[in-house]
Amino acid sequence: MKMVKDLEGKPYEVWLKSLGLCSLGKRRLRGDLIAVYNFLTRGSRGPGTNPFSLVTSVRTQGNGMRLCQGSFKLDIRKRFFTQRVVGCWNRLPREVVTAPSLTEFKKRLDNALRHMV
Repeated sequence: MKMVKDLEGKPYEVWLKSLGLCSLGKRRLRGDLIAVYNFLTRGSRGPGTNPFSLVTSVRTQGNGMRLCQGSFKLDIRKRFFTQRVVGCWNRLPREVVTAPSLTEFKKRLDNALRHMV
């Protein structure tokens, strides 16, 4: 792996900013939210395979397509994919969640994440 000039010995955040990249955590969150969008728009593959509880209502605050978060007694379940993305999905604006296509969702998501995280 080649070193970028003038970045040797600099902190991780400086590297990311100078190269125009986002952190690993933000990239993971983006991928997770894209996976949720795909799942919600394309549907599940049969009965009993839906990991999310979707609340579609115009009376809810936020985006109108809120996911419900289940409660668990074990701490290990708090790190599951379905639990990890619920809070972030519910904080997304309505125009992001109701995007007509995946490419449009990605564009709107990038703009929203720039201001969120």
